[in-house]
Amino acid sequence: MVRGDRVDSVEYARRVNAAADLAGAGVPVAAAARTLASRYGVSVRQARRYLEQAVAAGHLEVPESSVVFTVKLPESLAGQIRARAHESDRAISAVVAQALAEFLQRDAPEGRPDG
Repeated sequence: MVRGDRVDSVEYARRVNAAADLAGAGVPVAAAARTLASRYGVSVRQARRYLEQAVAAGHLEVPESSVVFTVKLPESLAGQIRARAHESDRAISAVVAQALAEFLQRDAPEGRPDG
């Protein structure tokens, strides 16, 4: 089998959850691995890794897909964001997403679903 690219976190969670469903239904490990390998076009070895993760952690929460969102920022602010991301060993996107989520939560009107 040809090695493909890594899947994103959304697809990974879906595959682990499919493995958890098979394991939960009592499908033997070998048969579940073959089913997953066929379904997702991966090796049986990779399918077993999904099963191992499913047994260890159960169902995973499927994260929301990300989109590219371009904004213009003052150079100094962009530099501060890069520095904070580096200091906290996180991606710039993660730092910005957390800051915006906290801002929106704080400023949300009472009674709104996000507030």
